[in-house]
Amino acid sequence: MTPAETRAESSPESDAAAASASDPGRSTGDGGGRTPNGGAPAPATRTPADAATPKADVNATPTANAVAPSAAGATPTADAVASPGAEGGAARARPRRWARRRQDLLVFGLFLLAAVWVTSQIWVDPAGRVASLYSSDPAQVQFFLAHSVRVVLHGEFPFFTEQFNYPDGVNLMANTAILALGIPMVPVTLLFGPAVTFVVLVTLALAGTASAWYFVLSRHVVRSPLAAAVGGWFCGFSPAMLSHANWHPNIISQFLLPFIVWRVLVITRSRRPWRDGVLLALLVTVQAFINEEILLFTALACGVFLLAVLAQRPALWSAAWRPLAKALSICTLVAGALLAYPLYIQFAGPMAYHGLSDAVRDYGNDIAAFFAPGSPTLGGNERANINLAPNYSEENAFFGWSLSLIAVGIVAWLRRELLVRALAVTGVFFAVLSLGERVSWWDREVLTGPWEWLVRLPLLDAVVPTRFGLITSVVIGILLALAVERSRALPVEPRTLRTLTAAGLVLALLPIAPMPLKVTSRPPVPDFITADRWRGYVGPDQTLVPIPVPNMGHTHGMRWAASTNLDFKIPGGYFLAPRNGNTGDPGRFGGRPSGVGQLLEEVASTGRTPKLDDRQRRRSLDELRHWRAAILVLPVDQHHAEPLRRTVEQLVGPGRRELDVWVWDVRTLTDQPA
Repeated sequence: MTPAETRAESSPESDAAAASASDPGRSTGDGGGRTPNGGAPAPATRTPADAATPKADVNATPTANAVAPSAAGATPTADAVASPGAEGGAARARPRRWARRRQDLLVFGLFLLAAVWVTSQIWVDPAGRVASLYSSDPAQVQFFLAHSVRVVLHGEFPFFTEQFNYPDGVNLMANTAILALGIPMVPVTLLFGPAVTFVVLVTLALAGTASAWYFVLSRHVVRSPLAAAVGGWFCGFSPAMLSHANWHPNIISQFLLPFIVWRVLVITRSRRPWRDGVLLALLVTVQAFINEEILLFTALACGVFLLAVLAQRPALWSAAWRPLAKALSICTLVAGALLAYPLYIQFAGPMAYHGLSDAVRDYGNDIAAFFAPGSPTLGGNERANINLAPNYSEENAFFGWSLSLIAVGIVAWLRRELLVRALAVTGVFFAVLSLGERVSWWDREVLTGPWEWLVRLPLLDAVVPTRFGLITSVVIGILLALAVERSRALPVEPRTLRTLTAAGLVLALLPIAPMPLKVTSRPPVPDFITADRWRGYVGPDQTLVPIPVPNMGHTHGMRWAASTNLDFKIPGGYFLAPRNGNTGDPGRFGGRPSGVGQLLEEVASTGRTPKLDDRQRRRSLDELRHWRAAILVLPVDQHHAEPLRRTVEQLVGPGRRELDVWVWDVRTLTDQPA
């Protein structure tokens, strides 16, 4: 039950014939029976009974696919292939294949240029620039990238680390350690540092996601390269993708999702379900090590889409259930075997948590967010978008008025197509879920959302609901591709049709055209760190304590550690962990509450130096002993550095300046028994 098949209607025979004639994806193999230059298959009337009949082997070899419809639209017979003229046909097909490949490379290149344009401000100085509104997530990602280096070079355990939040450590499977991205990028991280790797990943994620959707759409959904390019463009550069680009390379690395969706649809009509199930399992396993939440979204979206199809065409189930059951069984078995141990660590290992922090659990989109342009777009306005999204890194809708109305118009125009109706159901379903527990309109609560009854279910309790809008974005991208494709059949003079198509695309996409991400400067890693002066103080089982102690709002210490490939440990940090460090508790950002950490954070925020008593000093020393602190390090150019220095001196005595930092050697204090 591929997207192509869903277009055939079961009502009037004339509709079935029209759907069959306009079916761009019908094939006898995975490749979608078309010539490399996009030649159309010969139209054939397809009855409802035919729609329920299993088609030819979807896993046909490339040779079988190559003898699908010719450029003229005729399907060669076996006799024709065996005839002498077949050699000439093959010779003519080669230039077409090369033309198609050049076309693909051109589209891929344009997407890459667009991604470089979006990230251009970060490329100017990857180590010294960061998102202007929020800088914590990039530091966390850079820390995880440095962890991948240790996994490869030192054989470190990949799913848990004590290099931050020492001595409790951090469950990396319960966080987003992006091992499937970080490990392949180890050479780049070693040569240029994690800050450069971060911007490389963001650039490739945007371009790669757009390219992957273009490839799958052009091979299996639409014939027109322009239609596929438009769909791929929106899937890769939608306002939601741009919103996450400054912070979350794991979320925008969606280049495997089109292939996962394609393989799910293939197995509904596969004649090799065991093999196809294994292929799907491998894709699922890799995606799990990029981002599990996006993988869950993909599974839910495929499920809702298939249910929407079957609700309208129940006869398809008789042909689909056997290969689907076999493929999903072997997929579950293989992926389950590959992911069993990592998932055990995630849900039952040390520092595992159950459920997200209350700080993000109720993140939802405002209804008005679907009609406003995203902040990082041509028509976007940060001030206008205040309170329409949880924050600027979670603008998961923001299509603008014109695109929203055009999307509704596309559904109304193509409502006779089963594919379009199923896509519309999927898009609306997840748009409603993205509203969260409390549905609001311009920041005014309207009613209770359906997410209120789903948020406590297993797996869903770890989902940020606003991100369901990412599914709606993909649906709109596919609808745009279908609209461009179907517009070619309109009874309009070609020049006028091209003008109208271009005008519609400009109206839909220009207001949300991507702009370079806004950045700001951030303090460099201190020379004391980069010159390895810290090595004379910190042993393998000791920590370097940055001042302020790293937490969600102060992540510079994490960047220091990442710049050394985590050669020293730090306390605290920005991560998800169980409350109070008790495995199995609900999640929160950060580790156990720290008295000295909270004290120094308050000084860093207010600039006021408190007067400490003996009790506070004793408790602070106990915490330093618990962390096995070797030195405390405060950059001389740290904001409110002088109040921080005076506060630390009350705790552990005078420090001394070394290069560009103040250093307190506390080994004599922390080595003593409490």
